[in-house]
Amino acid sequence: MWFTRVSIANPVMAVMAMLAFVVLGLFSYQRLSLDQFPNVDFPTVVVSMDYPGASPEIVEAEVTKKVEEAVNTIAGISALSSRSYEGTSVVIIEFNLDVDGRKAADDVREKVSLIRPLLRDEVKEPRISRFDPAAQPVFNVAVLADDPATQPQELTTWATQVLQKKLENVRGVGAVTVVGGVQRQVQVLLRPPAMEALGVTTEQVAAAIRSENQEQPLGNLRSAEQDRVVQVNARLKTPAEFRDIVVARKTGGSVVRLGQVADVVDGPQEIESLALYNGRRTVLLSVQKSQGENTIAVVDGLKRALAEAQPLVPKGMRTEINRDNSRSIRVSVANVQRTLIEGAVLTVLIVFLFLNSWRSTVITGLTLPIALIGTFLFMYVFGFTINGITLMALSLCVGLLIDDAIVVRENIVRHVQMGKTPAQAALDGTNEIGLAVLATTLSIVAVFLPIGFMGGIVGKFFHEFGITIVAAVLISMFVSFTLDPMLSSVWHDPEAQHGSHLGDTRRTLYDRTLGRVTMWFDRLTTRLGEGYQRILAWSLVHQVKTVLIALASFVVAIGLLGAVGKEFVPKADFSETQINFYTPVGSSLEVTEMRARQVDAALRELPEVRHTVTTINSGFAAGKIYGSVYVRLVDRKDRARSIAELTPAFRERLDRIPGITVTNIGVTDLGGSKSIVF
Repeated sequence: MWFTRVSIANPVMAVMAMLAFVVLGLFSYQRLSLDQFPNVDFPTVVVSMDYPGASPEIVEAEVTKKVEEAVNTIAGISALSSRSYEGTSVVIIEFNLDVDGRKAADDVREKVSLIRPLLRDEVKEPRISRFDPAAQPVFNVAVLADDPATQPQELTTWATQVLQKKLENVRGVGAVTVVGGVQRQVQVLLRPPAMEALGVTTEQVAAAIRSENQEQPLGNLRSAEQDRVVQVNARLKTPAEFRDIVVARKTGGSVVRLGQVADVVDGPQEIESLALYNGRRTVLLSVQKSQGENTIAVVDGLKRALAEAQPLVPKGMRTEINRDNSRSIRVSVANVQRTLIEGAVLTVLIVFLFLNSWRSTVITGLTLPIALIGTFLFMYVFGFTINGITLMALSLCVGLLIDDAIVVRENIVRHVQMGKTPAQAALDGTNEIGLAVLATTLSIVAVFLPIGFMGGIVGKFFHEFGITIVAAVLISMFVSFTLDPMLSSVWHDPEAQHGSHLGDTRRTLYDRTLGRVTMWFDRLTTRLGEGYQRILAWSLVHQVKTVLIALASFVVAIGLLGAVGKEFVPKADFSETQINFYTPVGSSLEVTEMRARQVDAALRELPEVRHTVTTINSGFAAGKIYGSVYVRLVDRKDRARSIAELTPAFRERLDRIPGITVTNIGVTDLGGSKSIVF
């Protein structure tokens, strides 16, 4: 092979080529994002429309059905579903996986815009967004009051005016939602008897407030010296000014003011959402990252922003992080990285035991770091991330990467023992075995490359898996044909050149230490080889029995296939879970809160539960009857029961609580336990 010949003739060039792989790989590694799974685009579009004050039945008839009829004509839809809540309509359009998500969103936006003039004026403008599996909150911060005298309105004011703005300025943050906040609101409480006595209608009151409480531009006043902008500053500043608004004029010049027909109250607004932290009301800031952003980088930025905001926290308040989705990503990726390193070390150790030569071990072992680090370069070029799938691919191919180098090195050693010079042995040995090594590598490529181009959801996730293995294997083959022959020619093994030193009575330090282990291992492999020869000889004599045993093994394996469990991703225990429930239709927020407190108290009775975060009418659980409980468990090493073992205990306690229907127990993202629906 010409590149083998060039590498042996130009050893410096071969070394520089390998260093280029390492340097570029390290630079790429620093720029790769870290995530739990590949960034997969699911072509799903969500249409949300608000219809204030409408019941679910009216929302379904006036909004939901019309939206469904409009978008149903779009090509490529695989599923169409909807939900109608009190004052809100949500239509979910799922497209085939081969449809581009951006084009699908544009098509939906076009269809919805056509029916917008047909809807009632009270219906708000539609919100059309692409569904992202990572769109759920990645970070939660609770604003708590240490002083019982602190009002919820004070917590909300500081959270929205200070903390929320700081978190929104963090790079990669898509939205910061305040759950359980209580804003200041000037409420106008009408008195029907007074209105009837004075002949004032509700429409007159609303029109008067709307017209009197506004700022309007009137134009410009120009003179030879100045040009001034004129506007009416009629925005009311105090509740007392609202009472003086004229809502009606009677014949004879008398006027009816708002204070005569209504009470004006300056107080908190009605609670629409609720957040409980360990059963205690709190103001919760829930952070979502932008689509395509790295979770860990976003969370690190949020933690820095939160630390910078600590001096601004008023006396009697404090902030506490109660949800951090980057923790599970760090744990899972760290586990795979540790497994990858352990596998690489064990591979090199086993190679040393079999080759019984530290020079041969170093020459073949260099293939591992060069191929693994060089693969990061191709991952960066293809836009991949460091995630569980790509690290699993690298872990799987650790044993494959060194195979080519071992075969090439062993054949070179054989040619050296034939009396050839190291350079000639390196060239002849590589050329002799090159075709077999090339065929072996290409067969691995032929197996894993199609995995990178499979269809369906599995294909989207395993695209990075297949391409990563192919890149690593091809780099290892290139190293085996260039660096290994070059090192074998310039850094030859004297023992291989002059034969074994077994006949030499001198015992070196190596013979007295590691040599004892390698000699014992050589004797063990010799006995294993003898046993294999006996089995092979029996198989050649009893050919029919051998074939029957092979067929029986195949049939038994096929039969056991049905007994093996099937799931999209392995179950993982990240010390967290989630419980979703709802109360009967028509329940008030207070009723749902009462049930949520019962759920919270029942869960915190278990010693494995560290804390709970309960939200009502927020996120994916929109509606005053829907609640969601995030349960943070103590770390896995500090508890005896796993999440799978705790799930029946959760279910047993929840069954005792009347008036709720539990929809699932278990985290709903791809990286956690399987949800249990009942």
